[in-house]
Amino acid sequence: MPAKNCYNYQTFDEVKNNPDIDAIYITTPNALHHDQALRIAKAGKHVICEKPMALNAKQGQEMVDACNKAGVKLLVGYRMHFEPKTLEVIRMRKAGDFGKIRFFQGLCGFNIGDPKQWRLNKELAGGGSLMDIGIYAINGARYMVGEDPIWVTAQETKTDPIRFKEGVDETIQFQFGFPSGAVASCLSTYTMNNLDKFFLDGDRGWAEMLPSTGYGPIKGRTHKGELTQPVTTHQTVQMDEFSEIILNGKQPIVPVDGNEAVRDLKIIDAIYLAVKTGKKVELKLV
Repeated sequence: MPAKNCYNYQTFDEVKNNPDIDAIYITTPNALHHDQALRIAKAGKHVICEKPMALNAKQGQEMVDACNKAGVKLLVGYRMHFEPKTLEVIRMRKAGDFGKIRFFQGLCGFNIGDPKQWRLNKELAGGGSLMDIGIYAINGARYMVGEDPIWVTAQETKTDPIRFKEGVDETIQFQFGFPSGAVASCLSTYTMNNLDKFFLDGDRGWAEMLPSTGYGPIKGRTHKGELTQPVTTHQTVQMDEFSEIILNGKQPIVPVDGNEAVRDLKIIDAIYLAVKTGKKVELKLV
């Protein structure tokens, strides 16, 4: 990489003067995304941001507004939106192969390591397992069912208050209701391994993905048999697709823009509120 295309955190505003650079990919801790995205937009470059896009929906909307004002795209690292087996299940659901969708289950978790890492720091992560691994179940529920939830309930379990301090969730179970009457039951955790499963049930068929969101290979089956779509390197496909979106205006099958991310952030806000209050929280995502 030419030296003139290398920047640090202090100098990256200067990319505005460099025509070689089209976009900047934010892969820093969650709490830094908002301000860095605003800087990138101000520099006139497209923004690619890891998920969750921000700490809350308010920050996320500010990022969307800043990119719209600057006339640049805001894309989010939803790599599963380009994964072949995932897209096949979505295609089957749209084709009616599963009939009326009744239920979704999303289990996402692992036993997190280093207790000093940023993911267990409330100031940098904005939360705990929900902000890191739980967002896969949140987003997955939406693209697997094909609807946005209209209510959420949630419960938190904490067995290790030393490792998971105040504001850093260890395990959260959360439930959604959808306009069609379908429901979802999901779990996000930092203390259980072997949890990477999606299950979708309809009145005419079903789909199971296990692993469902890890780096792979993704494996899945439906009532019709094993999913045999090719194994891909997720980040490679994602960046190829992002390039097409930025340079050629391609429209992905499942959105990967800032508005998609704000919907997830509104759900995260609602889950934390449901945990805090113990009440069902109504959702309006549009």
